[in-house]
Amino acid sequence: MEEDFKKTFGDYFDKLYRYAFTIVQDNGEAKDIVQSAFVKLWEKRHEVESAKAYLYTSVYHFSLNAIRNRKVREGHHQRLASSVSTDSSVDTAEVKEVRHRINQVIGKLPPKCKEVFYSSRFEGKKYAEIAEAMDISIKTVEAQMGKALKILRENLADLIVVIPCCFLY
Repeated sequence: MEEDFKKTFGDYFDKLYRYAFTIVQDNGEAKDIVQSAFVKLWEKRHEVESAKAYLYTSVYHFSLNAIRNRKVREGHHQRLASSVSTDSSVDTAEVKEVRHRINQVIGKLPPKCKEVFYSSRFEGKKYAEIAEAMDISIKTVEAQMGKALKILRENLADLIVVIPCCFLY
């Protein structure tokens, strides 16, 4: 079973990568998509009849999801940027206090957790890029991001109502 999987990986990775790249137009994202497709194939290896068909279908759907998620993210960023820059009624002292609290919590994150969070959220790096730069697995990056977000949610729960009011309107 493992040998078949390795052969399938070798036979299809480059082809699937090129296919994903034609859809998402981003090298790192295309590699992440193909990797995710192979992970899903491995998880469902006992259920899948045609690895080739499953992989191409998975890559297609993962690529469409990536594009949709990118558009949603860009829309949020644009709304946030235009809301903050055009709303003169926002009390700058409140905004500064919210930012200060957020930065305090980020500053208290464990070192590796903080590095992963900062790379993802402030430098815009993808999990695969972070994993490679820090010489850790993508699963470790995911776990560290989950930990960081949990800590932020717990420590900033009282701001959940304030943040949209300060930044989105």
